[in-house]
Amino acid sequence: MTGKITALDLAAGELSEPTKAYFAKCEEKLGLVPNVLKAYAFDDKKLCAFTDMYNDLMLGESGLSKLEREMIAVAVSSINHCYYCLTAHGAAVRQLSGDPLLGEMMVMNFRAADLSPKQTAMLEFAVKLTEEPARIVEADRAALRQAGFSDRDIWDIASTAAFFNMSNRVAAAIDMRPNDEYHAMAR
Repeated sequence: MTGKITALDLAAGELSEPTKAYFAKCEEKLGLVPNVLKAYAFDDKKLCAFTDMYNDLMLGESGLSKLEREMIAVAVSSINHCYYCLTAHGAAVRQLSGDPLLGEMMVMNFRAADLSPKQTAMLEFAVKLTEEPARIVEADRAALRQAGFSDRDIWDIASTAAFFNMSNRVAAAIDMRPNDEYHAMAR
């Protein structure tokens, strides 16, 4: 698959002006257009739906910090063995935390990292939601409240975990490959 973004042969579609501007903004801020966006570029409507949800969950208003949201992305992606998301969001954890070791521990096993009890509760919930969603009960939500999360925060934790479960499954199905640049970021 050398040089390919996915295992599928989908030609890029016609991108809207707002999408072209979004790609230019990515290039300016990140120095690249993430391959996940290029993978969705065959259908501007699907790409916009993906980016709208991603931007709301990861960059929008929330009681969760950007680092905490990236930590959820990595913990979920670690359970799902999502190469794309572990590479891209592992780099984000390294960058946002300023700690390359934390990024590596999060990718391999978040339980090896020196996390706060609040962060641990958040990630244990995200992992349980990933592995056993039918087993989430009130006690799980109560544990998050006990750790200091509001009900709105619980919604955001669940929504972020659910988004990355969906994204991981699409990435696995199409063998999505991360941008090479992510491997060297924040090291």
